[in-house]
Amino acid sequence: MVVFVLFFSIHCAPAQQATSSTQDSSISVESGPYYSTMTGTVMSGYQGWFSCPGDGAELGWVHWGRRDFRPGEATVDMWPDMSEYGPDERYETGFQYADGTTATVFSSFNEATVRRHFSWMAEYGLDGVFLQRFGVRLRPGSKALRHCDQVMLNCRKGANEHKRAWALMYDLSGLPKGGTQRIIDDWRYLVDTFRVARDPADRAYLHHSGKPVVAVWGIGFSDNRKYTLQECGKLLDFLKNDPKYGGQTVMIGIPSYWRTAGPDSVKDPYRLEVFAKADILSPWSVGRYGSENPEKLNQYVQNVWVGDMKWCREQGKDYLPVVFPGFSWHNLKHGQSPLNQIPRKGGQFLWQQYYQAIKQARVTMVYQAMFDEVDESTAIFKVTNNPPVGPTPFVTYEGLPSDHYLWLVGQAARMLHREIPLTEALPQRPGVQAEQSSRTPRPVWSEGF
Repeated sequence: MVVFVLFFSIHCAPAQQATSSTQDSSISVESGPYYSTMTGTVMSGYQGWFSCPGDGAELGWVHWGRRDFRPGEATVDMWPDMSEYGPDERYETGFQYADGTTATVFSSFNEATVRRHFSWMAEYGLDGVFLQRFGVRLRPGSKALRHCDQVMLNCRKGANEHKRAWALMYDLSGLPKGGTQRIIDDWRYLVDTFRVARDPADRAYLHHSGKPVVAVWGIGFSDNRKYTLQECGKLLDFLKNDPKYGGQTVMIGIPSYWRTAGPDSVKDPYRLEVFAKADILSPWSVGRYGSENPEKLNQYVQNVWVGDMKWCREQGKDYLPVVFPGFSWHNLKHGQSPLNQIPRKGGQFLWQQYYQAIKQARVTMVYQAMFDEVDESTAIFKVTNNPPVGPTPFVTYEGLPSDHYLWLVGQAARMLHREIPLTEALPQRPGVQAEQSSRTPRPVWSEGF
């Protein structure tokens, strides 16, 4: 994972390839995509980068630990709640729980696990995910590419099985100069080999404005990236206009202060020309404000989201702001960053972002960072309050149920969908077994509160 200072935090990391048939026999052809628009949706980021010894990927501990996964070697700050995973989904680690039993984790290479994650999305009313695919690992014939491809097939199967949306998001972080050609080559490979965004049987692939959506993350940041704005412009032109491989609605992940050339953005005026090539703009906000001072969030909304929305409306673009529940990368940074750096406040911090985005910025879609990101503790899936014991510390859900953030994001999605009233107050769950949203896909949008 390529990471930098908190205020330049990115959702980057290893990508990884697969052995599977082009056609998924579990997908039946009917008519049209389940999600024909992003308007009115909450889409999460899905890293899908976890691997374990014995999972078949032959990569060892990817994104759990460094050389090994035991006390002192962890690179995650949260521990997944493994209570619902099947025996064939659990991989033993060098950690132990308080009762002396060996702690286990999951692998994204395991189809059953990814399908389980999509079942949670359906149960709690989340619309779907952008699957991260990292350019630095897209080397033909590599085990890393095999892992990446298999996770993609797992997502496609899970999304279709549970009628959720999925789309591909390329992350450019770490690519050298000229490296964006890897993305072009990989997209050709995916279309030719797996018919990604082309197969009518894959009804779960996300569409917007009548076209399949492809995202490119990491354009215009000021952190000394080697690939150029000119390269990025050519990549966007390819995805949109190539006679054979184009025709996509293109979303881009860009700096928080892209419009004003603020601290995380390059100053080159050409950036705006490149950004204008995209159809959907999504500035990265993780770490740009914290949970201790609500006024910081209010200022950010007014100075960034409101102005961005105005620019996008004038330019005929859609806007996808990023919200996040909290942040911590203590173990990833070798203890040099404080544990629980941006506390979650029981979900209050996340809920305020949704409220402000809808009420003040009047956004029509939201990107939730992230579904499974335990490295930087932005995960919203099921995390345990009883992690392994020992010298390595972990962040928990503060005693709340392990599904608390799945439930809360489901409520926020309902608020965006106009199914429940817009409210600033954090919703109160009537019990651990609260009734969940059974919302069907194809969101219907109505203007304004």
